[in-house]
Amino acid sequence: MSKPITQNERFLVRRSFIELSARARSEALLDAGTFRELLGPFDRLKSPWLAAQGIVPQSDDGVVIARGRIEGSEAVIAAIEGAYQGGSIGEVSGSKIAGALELAFEDCCRGRRVLPVLVLETGGVRLQEANLGLAAIAEIHSAIVALRAHVPIVSVIAGMVGCFGGMALTAALCTHLIMTRQARLGMNGPDVIEQEAGFAELDASDRATVWQLIGGEQRYATGLADALVEDDAEAIADAVRRALKAPAAHVRSAEVEQFRSRLAAIDPEHPPEPKALRRAWSGCM
Repeated sequence: MSKPITQNERFLVRRSFIELSARARSEALLDAGTFRELLGPFDRLKSPWLAAQGIVPQSDDGVVIARGRIEGSEAVIAAIEGAYQGGSIGEVSGSKIAGALELAFEDCCRGRRVLPVLVLETGGVRLQEANLGLAAIAEIHSAIVALRAHVPIVSVIAGMVGCFGGMALTAALCTHLIMTRQARLGMNGPDVIEQEAGFAELDASDRATVWQLIGGEQRYATGLADALVEDDAEAIADAVRRALKAPAAHVRSAEVEQFRSRLAAIDPEHPPEPKALRRAWSGCM
């Protein structure tokens, strides 16, 4: 009889999901041998706006769209490459995600279920394409709201870029959000907060404080994420599979009054410490 694997041995043999590229992350989430990329690098679909601003455009504009299967069911993965322009969303990258979700919606309306998974590694809208990127993010939100009436929509935030800006709203609109401890989620990133509100508001270099405020463990403990998973490709794939089979639940974006009551209990002049917020909000959702 083989000896059970210890926690230390499991750590040594694990495959980091964070260290994978967007393309490899997509492949890791799909059943073996079913990965098929749509609008890949050889299709040369890249931003027409970046070169004029001295930025080298990437042939897939930093987003990988993949079709395949998850436990035999048809699925589509939209994975953002955080290593390219901080995973920022522009006209092309945003349209790729929105288009994939819209096609999945059309399939679902015809009785052909396609399970969507978003792998979010993004600082939000690409400033060089501001209005075009914002319009694309709005299209993504609209597609999610329409599609989630038919199938669960799972999002994964692994690290190290995190998920910020309008794409944080994307994560919140999904029916299930999976995070690692290394991940971060917020409307504004720490650098933006420090720049706009000052060093006294937040020291962006204080990593411990940043993760206590917006890290995956804190977001999970306060009910803003549904699962906290170790940085392991198989563990995250397993969490995605479980989420796609989970019974329908109330989405966070529909719990407006509950969030208002939670926020109303906070004194802006004396905001609670992260641990106090956990005690106040844990189990509220």
